[in-house]
Amino acid sequence: MKIGEVAERTALSIRSLRHYDELGLVSPSAHSPGGFRLYTEADVERLLLIRRMKPLGFSLDRMKDFCRALDTLGAGGGSAGGDVAGGEGQGARFDDDAATTISEIGAEATERLERLRKHLAYAEEFVEIIDRLS
Repeated sequence: MKIGEVAERTALSIRSLRHYDELGLVSPSAHSPGGFRLYTEADVERLLLIRRMKPLGFSLDRMKDFCRALDTLGAGGGSAGGDVAGGEGQGARFDDDAATTISEIGAEATERLERLRKHLAYAEEFVEIIDRLS
């Protein structure tokens, strides 16, 4: 699917999608003969994951770390360096690193979510005060 449809489905701007592509955060799986970016369902899912991380305030670098860790675990560690000189155990080390990254980001996400919930509660209290004054 083309970038406009992806933007509509993900509620991300075309500008953001292009920026993510330039950074290597989420790149389209293909390009048309005319040079249009073409995205797959897997690409859209990755973009939705990024969109879910945005409200939690994760940096683009941290999002990239998370995506890289997901890719490593999804590939069983092999594509991330399992065939590199160093022999057996190399893939397991990459799997451990990826699992650690995901665990760390999960803990960060939980902390950030709790902070957002606290801020939301303050905002709700404020709106209630305004409603009582009206």
